[in-house]
Amino acid sequence: MVVRSSQPKTLIVETTHREQHPVYKKYIQRKKKYYVHDEKQQAKNGDKIRFEESKPFSKLKRWNIKEILKA
Repeated sequence: MVVRSSQPKTLIVETTHREQHPVYKKYIQRKKKYYVHDEKQQAKNGDKIRFEESKPFSKLKRWNIKEILKA
């Protein structure tokens, strides 16, 4: 899900997944942020997108938008 799109041609996308703690067996929700290149600037905050790995665009940006799933 797109968290922030304030920078030109850059989206910050946050993904979440659940995993079980190895000792306590409690489920924990983990989050990870990706910096995604959006050449056409078509995605907005709250959109669900699919992105793929690509050549480095900058120090942190190594992903490219593939398609917008939900607006």
